[in-house]
Amino acid sequence: MAILAPASFGRLTVPSRAQVRVRVSASANPRTSVDWVKETSSFFEQDKRPIMLFDGVCNLCNGGVKFVRDHDYNRSIRFEALQSEAGKKLLMRSGRAPDDISSVVLVEKDRSYIKSEAVLKIMKYIDLPFPQLAFFLQFAPLFVRDFLYENVANNRYAMFGRSDSCEI
Repeated sequence: MAILAPASFGRLTVPSRAQVRVRVSASANPRTSVDWVKETSSFFEQDKRPIMLFDGVCNLCNGGVKFVRDHDYNRSIRFEALQSEAGKKLLMRSGRAPDDISSVVLVEKDRSYIKSEAVLKIMKYIDLPFPQLAFFLQFAPLFVRDFLYENVANNRYAMFGRSDSCEI
C-alpha cells in the first residue's frame, strides 16, 4: 500500500520525502518503509538527464525508444525498462506500483510524467521539429490526449506484438 501525493490530470510530481512511504512487500516488516526519492537519488547525482521508462517487451515501446534515440542528437534522455530493478524503483519514486507497465514514464530529478504528458515532455527534449509539435499538441485537452494514448497502450501487444526480452 502506498501513500501518494495527489496527481492531477496525468501529471505527477515527486512527492515530498514524508509522502513517499511505500511498504517493501506484504511479507516485509509492516513498520519498514522506504523513502523512494532518497533511495533513487543516486540516479541523478552524476547524470541529471531525465530517464524514460518503457515497457521492455513491447515492440511499439522499443520502436519508440529507438525513434527517440535517433532524434536525440544531444543524448539528453536516458532509458530504462519498466521491468528492470531500477525501473521498478523509479516507478515507486513516481508514486506508481512497481509492476505498473501501463504507461511510459519520464522521470526528472524533481518530477515525473505519465501517458500523453510523458510523450509531450519527451518530444520537448528531442530535436526539431518535435519540440514545436509538442507545443501545439499541449493545447489539445488532456482527457482527449490520454484517451488516445490509453487506447493505443491498451492494445499495443495486439497491434504491434511483443518480444521475449527487452531489445534495448
